[in-house]
Amino acid sequence: MSSSIGAYHHGSLASALEEAAMQLLERMPASEISLREVARAANVSHNAPYHHFADRRGLFKVLAEHSMADLVAQVKNDVAAAETTREKLHAGSAAYISFAVNRPYAFQVMYDPTVCIPGSPSEQMAPLIQELESALATVAMSAGLNTVADVQALWGLVHGLGTLSAMGHFTLKEALAAADAMIARALANT
Repeated sequence: MSSSIGAYHHGSLASALEEAAMQLLERMPASEISLREVARAANVSHNAPYHHFADRRGLFKVLAEHSMADLVAQVKNDVAAAETTREKLHAGSAAYISFAVNRPYAFQVMYDPTVCIPGSPSEQMAPLIQELESALATVAMSAGLNTVADVQALWGLVHGLGTLSAMGHFTLKEALAAADAMIARALANT
C-alpha cells in the first residue's frame, strides 16, 4: 500500500491531479510526465489518476483545454486593452507569441496531434479553438487582412515565431519584432 494514500485530503481528486499535472507541465514537457509522477506530485496513490483519467492522453487533453482557455483569455484581454485596430492586431499577435515562449510545454501539449487531433478536437477544445480563431480573424479582418488565407498566414506567422522562440531560435524580443515587421508589411498593402 502506498504511503501517500493516507496523505490525500483534497476536496476533489480530479482537480488536485490536474493542478499537479499543470505544475509539472510548467517545468517539463508532457512526454516526460507519467501518471505515476502526477500522482506523486498530488500526494495520492499511484492508482488514483485512473479514477478520473483512462490514461496519460486523457489527462493531457484536459491540460490542453485549460491551456487553450488561458491562451484565448490572454489574446482577448490584450486585444481589448489596445486602442487602434493595428494596435489590436499587434497585441493579439504578441500575446500569442508570448504565451508560446512563457509556457512552452503547455503550448506544445495544446497542439500535440495525439492530444488534440486535428479536425477532431474534444468537445471542450472545439469551442476554444473556434474562439481563438475568431479573435484572431476579427482583428485581422478589421485591419484589412480580409481573406481566409490572410488570417491563416497571420496565425501561421505568430505560431511559427512563438514555437521557434520557445525552442531558443529567437529571443522573445526578436520574435515580437519579426511579427511586427511582417504585420506592418502586410498592412501596407491593404
